[in-house]
Amino acid sequence: MALKGINAYKKDSLKQDIASADPHRLTLMLMQGALDRMAYSKGCMERKDFAGKAEHLSRVNAILLNLRDTLDLDVGGDVAQNLYALYEFMIRQLQDANVQNNLQTIDEVINLLLPIKKAWASIPDDAKQEAYEIQRRKSQSV
Repeated sequence: MALKGINAYKKDSLKQDIASADPHRLTLMLMQGALDRMAYSKGCMERKDFAGKAEHLSRVNAILLNLRDTLDLDVGGDVAQNLYALYEFMIRQLQDANVQNNLQTIDEVINLLLPIKKAWASIPDDAKQEAYEIQRRKSQSV
């Protein structure tokens, strides 16, 4: 019973975080969610819970697709192009890991995503504000 209440609280708290988050924070939350789900999927593999593994990896796949598809390739230049290719690679690797039940491949994807998340988290506030301003001007000109 108490666990149900805790889970409901967590869900409401997450909804509030999402509702109040800026795009930078949302991206960090997505990256953390992908990392968490990959860890869960590894646990499922170890327990031979293949349905759980597939569910978690499916959610990671959806997150990576979202991260990939929200890249602004026009503004981001080579960095955005490289991230796009890296997200594509991660998606393919996780599909292989799912089919082959390969923990090592999931670890490789985790090791690719962690530095991206750390770099994203270290973006200075003034750079974030500049990016928001560019995006605002871009959306107004359309």
